[in-house]
Amino acid sequence: MLLQYKNLTIRNATVEDADLLSLWWNDGKIMAHAGFPKGTGETSYQIAERLKRDTDEDRRLIIELDKRPIGEMNYGKDGENTVEIGIKICDFSEHDKGYGKILLSMLISSLFKDMGYKKIILDTNMNNKRAQHVYEELGFKKVRVRENSWKNQLGELQTSVDYEMYQEDFVNFAK
Repeated sequence: MLLQYKNLTIRNATVEDADLLSLWWNDGKIMAHAGFPKGTGETSYQIAERLKRDTDEDRRLIIELDKRPIGEMNYGKDGENTVEIGIKICDFSEHDKGYGKILLSMLISSLFKDMGYKKIILDTNMNNKRAQHVYEELGFKKVRVRENSWKNQLGELQTSVDYEMYQEDFVNFAK
């Protein structure tokens, strides 16, 4: 996948990105929302091996701003016509600039139009209000709240919110 809009690029992650992903994934501040406040502990080698197994149905992506990596996205097929997505802007200096909404628009548009998916799903931590706001602006509908449904690596119970979107609900901010 290679998607571009103005100075933003979404591209397939490659084994050459493993060191950077390892740096991000082992940063507890970046990974806390995903349940890893101490980082994932994954090595560059482990990540490179995982990237080698990526397919067009299950792929890790790198987000670039002016050709500089600032985060990651991913998608994975979840049933016949459904795909699950995720996004993480890892460079905190690039938060609150509207990039997430545009990047998600780019990915969602491609998943519907180019790849033919009918439904897109995602989940987020209940505490991540900023993400929930963006998802809802894009047209995602809240399906359910799963109270105390999982524990982070510190053993703290977490609540998550499940969202879904169909093409007719999508509001594209990358036109």
